[in-house]
Amino acid sequence: MAGVRRLKWARLYEGTEYDCHHGLCIAGDGSLIRVRLTMPSDDGKLYRQRVAEPGSQSDFSVWSYTGQNNCLAVAVAACGAEVAVFWVNNSRELRRIKSNDYGASWSSPELLDYTPSIDVRGVTASYKPNGDAAVFFIDQTALYVKECIGGVWQAKSVWDKNTGELSSVAVVYDSDWNLLVTGQDPDGNCKLWSLIYGNSAPGSWSDMKELASAPAGGEFEYRGVFLSHPDVYRAFYVEKFRGTQDYERPFWTYSVPETDFIDNLWHEPVPFDFSCEYGLAIAHYGDYCWLSTANSVWRAELSATVIDITADVLSVKYESVPDSGRLVVELRNDDGRYHSPEEIGLSIGSQIEFSPGYVTSQGKESSPGPAFWLDGREYISAGGKSSLALYGIDGWGLLEDWRARHQFRWNKDAEEMSVGQILGFVLARAGLKLEVKSKSSVIDNFYPDFTIHPDDRGISIVGRLLSFVPDLLFIEGVFACLVHPQSSDEAVYSYGQAHSILQGRYRTGGWKTNRVCVEGHNDVSGEPVIVDSFTWEEMEHFYNRTQRIVDRNIGTVSAGQARGGAYLRKMDIDSFSGSITVPVNCGQQLYDVIDITDTKAGLSAAGGRVMGITLDYRPDRGEYEQRLLLGGV
Repeated sequence: MAGVRRLKWARLYEGTEYDCHHGLCIAGDGSLIRVRLTMPSDDGKLYRQRVAEPGSQSDFSVWSYTGQNNCLAVAVAACGAEVAVFWVNNSRELRRIKSNDYGASWSSPELLDYTPSIDVRGVTASYKPNGDAAVFFIDQTALYVKECIGGVWQAKSVWDKNTGELSSVAVVYDSDWNLLVTGQDPDGNCKLWSLIYGNSAPGSWSDMKELASAPAGGEFEYRGVFLSHPDVYRAFYVEKFRGTQDYERPFWTYSVPETDFIDNLWHEPVPFDFSCEYGLAIAHYGDYCWLSTANSVWRAELSATVIDITADVLSVKYESVPDSGRLVVELRNDDGRYHSPEEIGLSIGSQIEFSPGYVTSQGKESSPGPAFWLDGREYISAGGKSSLALYGIDGWGLLEDWRARHQFRWNKDAEEMSVGQILGFVLARAGLKLEVKSKSSVIDNFYPDFTIHPDDRGISIVGRLLSFVPDLLFIEGVFACLVHPQSSDEAVYSYGQAHSILQGRYRTGGWKTNRVCVEGHNDVSGEPVIVDSFTWEEMEHFYNRTQRIVDRNIGTVSAGQARGGAYLRKMDIDSFSGSITVPVNCGQQLYDVIDITDTKAGLSAAGGRVMGITLDYRPDRGEYEQRLLLGGV
């Protein structure tokens, strides 16, 4: 979904082992290694398992007892032929067994260190590509790390954070030690955080960034977190609720493509159809991703199914405007070739890539176009003919569908995230990446006290954020592109001479707002901040067309002027409208400035801004046209 492979999990094993602490990794030869503990009532025994060639017919029920008892938490990690199992026991011992032959044989247990107490809630470990390793463990409210560098174990160290009780931790190495941690903050609120333990800055810890949150006293708890990086970062964790309808439900999420772990840009977590307390361990190897608990194993293909439907297209209707986009594709189905769309990859939610093009002297040429997600299918039978219509939504549709599940608030007491950073966070919840084409200074320097409430729609949240700034947003595929339109922008293309205009309509109107009154509050002086912004020429036409904006985030005159100016700038763009119908220009983008020469309308290299794009393709009628909606420069 949204540019990321949708994993379809097939359950390969369902056993009777008791749900308890467990781990999963894949050795360098593809062997699947699992570990698990039994409950304290069964002496906390440690078991391990190796499946040399895991597949749909493999036996995942055979376990080997390690002889270790009274274990509190366990983890397993691999790098090439080396596999290591780490655990903590009720004597506070952090121990390890190691295999140098992909888990076929194992060393005797060795003592690595001692934990401060026996209140150890989680252990996780990972390797660097060079064979160095790190094991992290939670002891009450603290996270500890013990590194092995060049084959030598270093003294353990503790992080520098202040939290409440912690419950689980997961790590993946990728340039740094990338971590997810569950637990409570000092006020008792349940949290899932991301953070980094430095490799590029050895011994340093990044700030903790919130991924999921639930209020104190709400009977919620997060635990059982696991992390892997097969294509993007993929994480599983358990949300435990002790209310009138209690549950222990796994959720999964992934990082937005082309972002770094430290950016903390994650898709909205999605529930997984299973119930467990200790989470779903995730690992990958080759073309497959694996999940496991102590009593279950799943597998999903990482490779995507790609089909080319170009030859069967009967018609296309594409539309992109500032806050929505849609695609309708009609396919021939006269011989029933699309009677089973799911089997050939046309399942609901599939990504549709639309790349219009031309036949030129160089042959068939096309430009990478926008992407859509299949939201509906419709069979059409008429006049003895059959066709299949595919209906696609773009990223605006994903934002319309996303609703906040929890409350988020920034900048209440200190500057935490700017408008641009909050915008990137919200877009990521729908699976979109913020891509900056150009931007204002305001979007990086304005830190409003901003709250997202449960059930707020993504598209409404984005609209609120954009109301603070002069910037605009358009979406192409998984990228939400930020643009700062300025009156000095130069034209990127010309219509009316080499590229003909088939039809044109051009309208100039009065500004709907010519005066903006911004009311804010200076928290230092306690005085109100009242700033008026005017467009004097427009006021000569219709006198007062006033918009009043009340926002306590406005604390200075300059901030009020910036807000009023941003609002009037958008009125300037809206004051010119109309459209031109032209032969298709596949490279045209929303908010581009263009030159228009239409002598019949008295226009010569007149500037306009593209505010909407519609494309119609009907080969049966010989139609291949584009309509551009216009705004002011």
